[in-house]
Amino acid sequence: MAQTDSQSSTSFPDIVELNVGGQVYVTRLQTLTAVPNSLLWTKFGQGSPGDLPTDSKGRFFVDRDGFLFRYILDYLRDSELSLPEFFKERRRLQKEADFFRLPGLSGRLAAAGGGGGSCAEDGGGEPEEAEPGSPVTTTAAASTSSSSSSSSERTLRSPGADSGYITVGYRGSYTIGRDIQADAKFRRVARITVCGKISLAKEVFGDTLNESRDPDRPPDKYTSRYYLKYNFLEQAFDRLAAAGFRMVACSSTGTCSYGGNDPAGDDRLWTSYTEYVFSR
Repeated sequence: MAQTDSQSSTSFPDIVELNVGGQVYVTRLQTLTAVPNSLLWTKFGQGSPGDLPTDSKGRFFVDRDGFLFRYILDYLRDSELSLPEFFKERRRLQKEADFFRLPGLSGRLAAAGGGGGSCAEDGGGEPEEAEPGSPVTTTAAASTSSSSSSSSERTLRSPGADSGYITVGYRGSYTIGRDIQADAKFRRVARITVCGKISLAKEVFGDTLNESRDPDRPPDKYTSRYYLKYNFLEQAFDRLAAAGFRMVACSSTGTCSYGGNDPAGDDRLWTSYTEYVFSR
């Protein structure tokens, strides 16, 4: 009990680690408290560490959508919002903005998300009150024209969000012993490749790209030689989904070879290769 009292009396560190729905974020306390009267401003600016739940590693835990919190954090940093092109989670992100008590962000999402019906439903057509420190903007009302809505849509998109295709390839191999499935010896090769335009690959995967096989290649060129520093395909899929890509096709092939002269008596080596095509 004494330890809890001591913890609650201390202040928050300047660098704060958060666990939001299983996703870990590291940011500054100044960022979390950037918008007065928001939920995070109340918890981290007016409360104390002992009042907040933590995970097993001592990080402050927030039971919300960990994927969408990245956009909440970006808005707190810059008072601006940049979403990937063809972003499909606008309505859910607006709910997150409402939960974190960010009316300026919620108003922008409502205005850009579908014209008059959405605005009248969420704000009754009333202008949104600007948050302190936010740039002065005019929020669309219920009678906003389609051209204004399209303009708002464009302001939410990332400036470098070009359309195109990215192909992710996965190669794996394993051996199977003599007619006994239990003797299977898996030798998975964590080899995940990226094919596509250099600029798109770098936009999506950033520093998780291993560029050692195509160094200093111009961004307007194409590559089939980049490897990803991932062991799981799902990690690559998450990055692509966050950047607005969706899977449009996939294909797979496999080969079998033998190590000796007697195919019936030697281990069989299976090699598989699968490609997933994503489009934005």
